Amino acid sequence: MSANELNRVRAEKVGFIFQQFHLIPYLTALENVMLAQYFHSMTDEQEALEALARVGLKDRAEHVPAQLSGGEQQRVCIARALINDPKIVLADEPTGNLDAVNEEIVLRLLRELHRQGRTIVMVTHDPVVARLADRRVELHHGKIAEQEVFAMADEEQFDEVLEELWALAENGEIAEIERMEVHGALPVSIAIEKMVALGLVVTTPHPPEPHAHRPFVNPCHEALKPSGVSTGDGSMIVELTERGRQRAADIIRRHRLAERLFTDSLALESETEIEQQACKFEHILSTEATDKICTFLGHPRTCPHGAPIPPGPCCGRPTELVGSSLKNSDRHA
Repeated sequence: MSANELNRVRAEKVGFIFQQFHLIPYLTALENVMLAQYFHSMTDEQEALEALARVGLKDRAEHVPAQLSGGEQQRVCIARALINDPKIVLADEPTGNLDAVNEEIVLRLLRELHRQGRTIVMVTHDPVVARLADRRVELHHGKIAEQEVFAMADEEQFDEVLEELWALAENGEIAEIERMEVHGALPVSIAIEKMVALGLVVTTPHPPEPHAHRPFVNPCHEALKPSGVSTGDGSMIVELTERGRQRAADIIRRHRLAERLFTDSLALESETEIEQQACKFEHILSTEATDKICTFLGHPRTCPHGAPIPPGPCCGRPTELVGSSLKNSDRHA
């Protein structure tokens, strides 16, 4: 393709979102969006206003970049990138300069664009952001080091399995595949196979000696796990790897901090609503947002149900999983 043909493809098929925004400082938000129209074909002010409205900035259309927050500027960039209805969106650290609130707004917009059928190629250093993708390619020193292909629904089910494993360990129970009760599109056994491939868990054959089982309460979901999921011992025992242990701790921490936030600060009384919101938060909170919530709440040690909250870097106290029971080296000190 010639240089002119490449320019035409970029103008018609590709939208760009940059970490540094690259808005023209003396143009309004509306004019910055219309500038992309100009290089594509012709300008349409009403269409540009509608693009700003889709990202929640219609009332800021006449403001120049200096009058907008970082999150608002990034949303102008998204409106600019989408004004010509591109099939592909290239996003370079789109949340790198944003606070936790605006990061979530931008990620929600990107998820919606993906659901509409657009291909999004995003560069990020944030593992939480990377987990939102269907496919992840990890680069080390410019070379492909690892590739993963997964669906967001699968990832959320993996999180549910990790929560279950953590709760079983807290209650001194052995995790056995046939006795685990986790909702999701995949059968638990298939989900665990995928998690083994990802290095999150390992499985070993169950020893021939039988042992007793008892019901236990998963504090994350307040559901009584029945002892009759399987009539006997499971065939395989599941254990967390170090990688899986850290991810499980992060999930449990996000969930239980969210429960504490909704109970103590937002004064929600409905257990169902608290649970629903905490389940949403455990999948979307960034590390920065989680630490800010933890600090705001005074680094609580337990959730409203009394279950320990794994500490994060902001807490200054370690957590470790020993054998099949959780041991917090500073629990309730």
